[in-house]
Amino acid sequence: MPPLCRTAALTGSPFGGIPGLRALDSPSTMLSPFSFLLDWLSHRLGSLLGTPERSSGPWLDSDLPRLNSAVEEKLRPHPTDAAKVSGSAPPTSGQGLDLRKWFNLDVIAPGIVGILFLVGWEVAVRLTGVPPYLLPGPILVVQTLVRDWGSLFPSLLITLQITVVAFLLATVSGLLLAILFAQSKWIERSLFPYAVILQTTPIVSIAPLIIIWLRNNTFAAMVVCAWIVAFFPIISNTTLGLNSVDHNLLNLFQLYKANRWQTLIYLRLPSALPYFLGGLRISGGLSLIGAVVAEFVAGTGGQRAGIAYQILISSFNLQVPRMFAALVLVTGLGILIFVALSALSDKILGRWHESAVRREN
Repeated sequence: MPPLCRTAALTGSPFGGIPGLRALDSPSTMLSPFSFLLDWLSHRLGSLLGTPERSSGPWLDSDLPRLNSAVEEKLRPHPTDAAKVSGSAPPTSGQGLDLRKWFNLDVIAPGIVGILFLVGWEVAVRLTGVPPYLLPGPILVVQTLVRDWGSLFPSLLITLQITVVAFLLATVSGLLLAILFAQSKWIERSLFPYAVILQTTPIVSIAPLIIIWLRNNTFAAMVVCAWIVAFFPIISNTTLGLNSVDHNLLNLFQLYKANRWQTLIYLRLPSALPYFLGGLRISGGLSLIGAVVAEFVAGTGGQRAGIAYQILISSFNLQVPRMFAALVLVTGLGILIFVALSALSDKILGRWHESAVRREN
């Protein structure tokens, strides 16, 4: 007699001689061909999860809550695990502003160069004995700025108003015309050369005409002059971005029967966004330059006088320290505009565009 049959004759089951499979003798378990697999899995999970071993057999309903709670306990995230996954230590109560963002080489290096320049300027003025009406020292300029702050700062606000209005007009008009150019090559070829002509014409030569034509509204005349200077970078960069769409993606949109507006909104505008923001950074400083040049040409005084008028009056009266103080305010405003637009660009592009995304290495 074969061994298996001999074992079956002794135990009453063909599996009677195999340890752990005697539960298959019952009629209920014989109906389930996978009972021995479930029994083995329960035995292995019980040893892994620390549950006490029990006699072999199918799972009981009373075992499921205990198994579920053990699995949940194993899979529940802990604070230390989260810190390890994120790669950073858990925040402490004394952690405040991240100073590493400000005390890095990109900030320290320009600051050191600027301090050395100012110190050298002050030392050179004192050693050579240059009179203040020719070249004042930085200390005298700061003293004059503090003394005349009440008259210089309101003039700076007037210039800032002209700059902001001209910049917003240039942004809206440049974006709309660039979209129009992207929709029709004939319109772009017909109108873009005139935008180039408007940019290459010196604003100093046409500002007197604009002021004469709008003599009843000097503020609007200066806004127009600043708009002419700030208009071209936005329309040029945005048009380039709208025309620089990946042709494979453009063919894909055409394959799915996307119309012009769908292609513009979902493909062309997102692709042109970095170019548009780059044009904004250039246009912000140019709008300030256009406003100052328009104020120089207009030469208006009174309560609506801008910072350029203060520079003119100071130069006529040989108040050179005061003129330098006004120049410091104009320069600071230009730097502030550029930093604000750069921060806006990094905020928008920082999560997806290659020019702003930080590399992992």
